[in-house]
Amino acid sequence: MSAPAVLLGSPLGPFAGALDPDLLRRYAEATADPSPRVRLGEVAPPVALVTQIWAAQNAGLRAAVPAEVSQAATGGVHGEHDIVLHRPIRPGEPLRIWVEGQSARPAGRNSLVTLRHTIRDAADALVAEQWWTTVFLGTTCARAGEPPAEHTFPAAARERPVATWEAEVDEGMAARYAEVSGDHSAHHFDADAARRSGFDRVFLHGLCTMALCAQGVVERVAGGDPARVRRIAVRFATPTFLGERLRVRYYDAGPLGYAFEADSGGTPVITHGRAELR
Repeated sequence: MSAPAVLLGSPLGPFAGALDPDLLRRYAEATADPSPRVRLGEVAPPVALVTQIWAAQNAGLRAAVPAEVSQAATGGVHGEHDIVLHRPIRPGEPLRIWVEGQSARPAGRNSLVTLRHTIRDAADALVAEQWWTTVFLGTTCARAGEPPAEHTFPAAARERPVATWEAEVDEGMAARYAEVSGDHSAHHFDADAARRSGFDRVFLHGLCTMALCAQGVVERVAGGDPARVRRIAVRFATPTFLGERLRVRYYDAGPLGYAFEADSGGTPVITHGRAELR
């Protein structure tokens, strides 16, 4: 019997969005962003755009992933995320979002499904793209489409360290991030739900961990200017637990930009991080 196929190339949308100044202020508070301009709602940090695609992502998964895959899965986790900002987002500008299946591929006993989000402005100009890869655990699918652009960590980059960044993940960060992002998934708040996801305690949203890593990019390698960041991509290795400290290390990756990796409590949480500047 052939493996079920994920539906690719059928865009859904548009979904409406906007990073208004009040949302940016709340996002800065939720993620403990140190940038005064972000805290005033004057500029959008690089990862804030993820708050605009939650509804599109859920609709895209329902449309693209066949029931044979989603219902057979023992669970699902966020595997990778890649954001390319074609220009800085202007606070308050109206945005329109489309989502479509980009690729699907088996990975051992699991399936990797990537959705591509396209964000355009009122003049229909391309503003940003995001690629969200979900790992469906314990089920396989047919290989289809082209995987998103590579952001593998170049091992030689470790010989060229450029900066470090640390952030405190306090016990209330998951609740604050849920309010601003709309992601109230139970495993961030309920220990039993966290155990069903394979972990012994509640944990932070992966996209919030990504935001913390991006803060280090802005502060340590982009001269404090969020608008200079063109691309942020990560692979989620394991969750960041509440009450622990996130440590990020950045490296010069030459023409690839910057590579980075992060750990919490001595455990790698972000691998194959990539940052590119304008």
